[in-house]
Amino acid sequence: MSTRIREIGVFLTIVALMLLLAWHTTGYFSPANLTDLFLANMPVMIIAVGMTMIILTGEIDISVGSIFAICSVVMGLCASRGMPIAISALIACIAGAVCGALNGALIAYVRIPSIVATLATMVALRDGLRWYTQGSWIQGLPPQFQWLGQSQKVFTTLCVVVVVFVVGITAWALNQLRVGRAVIATGSNKAAAHRVGIDTQRVIFGVFALSGVLAGLAAVLNSVRFNQVPSNSGLGLELKVIAAVAVGGAAITGGSATMTGTVLGVVLLGCIGSALTFFGINAYWEKAIQGGIILIAVTVDTLHLHRRDNAYTLSA
Repeated sequence: MSTRIREIGVFLTIVALMLLLAWHTTGYFSPANLTDLFLANMPVMIIAVGMTMIILTGEIDISVGSIFAICSVVMGLCASRGMPIAISALIACIAGAVCGALNGALIAYVRIPSIVATLATMVALRDGLRWYTQGSWIQGLPPQFQWLGQSQKVFTTLCVVVVVFVVGITAWALNQLRVGRAVIATGSNKAAAHRVGIDTQRVIFGVFALSGVLAGLAAVLNSVRFNQVPSNSGLGLELKVIAAVAVGGAAITGGSATMTGTVLGVVLLGCIGSALTFFGINAYWEKAIQGGIILIAVTVDTLHLHRRDNAYTLSA
């Protein structure tokens, strides 16, 4: 199944779900609900951009939820101690970059499999944060913290601009810049990419560091929606992000993914989560659906690889 065909399938599924919601529910398409829906899924969209780059290289990161939590708490702590909001946001993004770079170093240079390395950092970061905060939320935030001192409408507009910019610049880089082609080549065939002069270790390190920065940015924009910062932010976030990228057509084995597919995947999963509430279905089904999507995507990619390998063997 080509990436384009899967994108069309996801788009048609979204349209069908929208029609079903319009027929069976009232209030789903109200401006207030659509705004809440966008803000709730905005962090997923931003982090999914970084995850797409990671999966393109043939790796995976299941620590993004923990990095998101670390950056949220860093943002809150800095602001609560009197630092300017802009400086607090910068420090939070730097914290994300450091966590992402740690993952990248373990995977690219120590050569620990990404699933193992990020599982270890996911647990270490989450438990370390729980120990530091003792489960307490960050309070005592300045008045200008919530909505960045703006109205909710202005803040929402700002988030739309940020999301469009992040998605657009990444899509452009993948298609037009040498670094984007290096990312794709690394995931398609690391050995071949290395032979043509691509430093695949640096590429892998770079995409993990970039993913950390984006997790920090998502944490900043999400934390300022409230007047307190929970210490357990981002629980289960990694599952939703990976599912969104997978359903958007990214090959889990690397080398194939598009930003269009990722956006469609985030939209579909965001719609499904809220639709369950409107249909009166238990919200616990959302994670079951996300897990099922990942399983289906991996199965499709595995079958595709088997068919390709068999075809190559026969032709040889």
